[in-house]
Amino acid sequence: MTPTEPRIACESAHSAALEQHKSVLRKHLLATRQSMTAVHRSAACVAIGEYLLSWQASTGVDALAVYWPIRGEPDLMPAYLQLAQRGVRLALPVVCGPNAPLDFAAWLPGQAMAQDAFGVAIPAQPRHTVVPEAFLIPCVGINAQQFRLGYGGGMYDRTLALLPAATTVGIAFDSARSEFGVAPHDIGLQVLITESGVERHRPDVP
Repeated sequence: MTPTEPRIACESAHSAALEQHKSVLRKHLLATRQSMTAVHRSAACVAIGEYLLSWQASTGVDALAVYWPIRGEPDLMPAYLQLAQRGVRLALPVVCGPNAPLDFAAWLPGQAMAQDAFGVAIPAQPRHTVVPEAFLIPCVGINAQQFRLGYGGGMYDRTLALLPAATTVGIAFDSARSEFGVAPHDIGLQVLITESGVERHRPDVP
């Protein structure tokens, strides 16, 4: 056995334990999110949308990657409509492959939609690709350091690694707050918006 083999084995075991914990936590947080009452969910989505609009107005972000809500994620469609009316260029993520970064197709609320291979809505006739200044990233979980727990595919991590100058804005319900470890490839979010308000993890980020 070489001197490095025990360390490699220990790191591998730690990584496996971390992923197991995240898998269990993910199921719990998704169940919690789905169990929200309609009244609570509606009020939280309205509040998140209002904070998003205020954040955009204060930062002047012009090209924004948004998301189409799935699996109980905060529904911000009314806020998207207002952003589009302000002239903000919106874009929706498009999955290009299981190990590829996301692409972002220009989108307007009310545009005809289709479903991709994963059942997620995308523009039926994508017009062109947008390079966003900022990303709205839905979170299954979020820890105190503003690292995100997603669905486990790593698509946003691969995408953001190619766009280090973009502002990352996590979107979550307060119930998503949790504690979990992070892997070396995980990327911390710079801003978090929940129904409680806007939190900036880095003071130098608008």
